Amino acid sequence: MVYSWENDSTIWQLSNTFTPFSRYVIKQFIDNSHQDIFQLKQLRLMIDKTDNKQVQTIGTIDLFDFDPIHKRAGVGILIAQEKDRKKGYASDALEILIRYSFHTLQLHQLYCNITEDNSDSLALFQSKGFQLIGTKRDWLIFPKGKKDEFMFQLINKEN
Repeated sequence: MVYSWENDSTIWQLSNTFTPFSRYVIKQFIDNSHQDIFQLKQLRLMIDKTDNKQVQTIGTIDLFDFDPIHKRAGVGILIAQEKDRKKGYASDALEILIRYSFHTLQLHQLYCNITEDNSDSLALFQSKGFQLIGTKRDWLIFPKGKKDEFMFQLINKEN
């Protein structure tokens, strides 16, 4: 499942990925997943849904660029299939990740980068209090043209 998601070129633009991952590389990543976020500087969690007591993994949410000194991390999220989007799964997962980041990891801030045309992600992160802090003009270049990328930040006022 992770192999197919990481190698789905239709979503590479969301994560600035341009080359496929081998099964070997993904297996190494999974084999090292027992290390904690302080060692790996990232944390990838799976998003599951439960229907009639059946559990199905539908996406991932992750912290990356974890910086314990400056108490910040980037956030990425993927709901893999269109049929599972706009049903609240990403919203619930993001809410839980924010709570974990601020209360357990004691982070001061989270950030994310979203392309100008990703209206679903823009709405999701803004609904959780992320504030637009900048626009990177013509930041990403694709075969069909250039796109701006927005940077959002959520500050933990308690920490």
